[in-house]
Amino acid sequence: MTHDGASENEDDLAVPEVEREPDPSDSLRTFGAVVQALREHAGLSREEFARLVQFSKHTVESVELGRRMPDESFVERAEEASGNTGALRKAAKYLTRGEAGLAAWFRRWAKLEKVAVSLSTYECRLVPGLLQSEGYARAVFEGTVPVAPDDQLEDFMATRMERQRMLLERPTTPFHFIVEEHVFRRKFGETEQMRQLFDHVLELSAPRNVTLQIIPLEAELHACLDGPVRLLETPKGQRFGYSEGQQNGRLISDAKEVRLLYQRYDTLRSQALNPTLSRGLLEQLRGEL
Repeated sequence: MTHDGASENEDDLAVPEVEREPDPSDSLRTFGAVVQALREHAGLSREEFARLVQFSKHTVESVELGRRMPDESFVERAEEASGNTGALRKAAKYLTRGEAGLAAWFRRWAKLEKVAVSLSTYECRLVPGLLQSEGYARAVFEGTVPVAPDDQLEDFMATRMERQRMLLERPTTPFHFIVEEHVFRRKFGETEQMRQLFDHVLELSAPRNVTLQIIPLEAELHACLDGPVRLLETPKGQRFGYSEGQQNGRLISDAKEVRLLYQRYDTLRSQALNPTLSRGLLEQLRGEL
């Protein structure tokens, strides 16, 4: 195991997996890139830099690649070795580990979601995560490719259920959902699991601050055919959007683009069933099981 004062022959040993971050955060990758840039600017190889900071070259490499959280001694010695610019000490204050159960591209949105004063979601692929029953969420995660190991699957489940607490713990925050009818008609699991999903969605969408609207199958082409979208507003009045696809997601902050997404979403609200009819449709679908 790498430690302070590592001998030179340890430099030839690979860093054990337990020392690596299981899911590196953006801040770790950024910090590592800064370390590498300062090291190269100082004209130091990884081996030379490793001797100065008294860590193995593999530890230096892991930090530079964002695979390892640097401890305080590494930051201090790296600061001194790279010219005492102060950049590493300041950057280290903002380091965060990757959050288990959240895709790397979703983390920035998840942080904004926690402080949002309003949140709107349009979904045409699957039931929105904030409304999923435990059985539905597990079926989604178990169907991922490649197959997730059991411990990772449980992390996904715990994070999904934890996010849902927002709906219960923030009774004055408006949550709005627009979902295509075919999403609720898609079968999964046993009939009882389907009933549990409908019961769960009906329960979570019952409070006055939560609104659910459904786009019926017979609806014509509408304003959000480009795909799923999420919108939120922060306490400071900033508006953001988020779109997601295969193995990627994009946080949208450009004011003009976000304004367009809000216009499309507002138009879609007028094209969807009203909340009362939407709940009635869900109850009808449940009764058809």
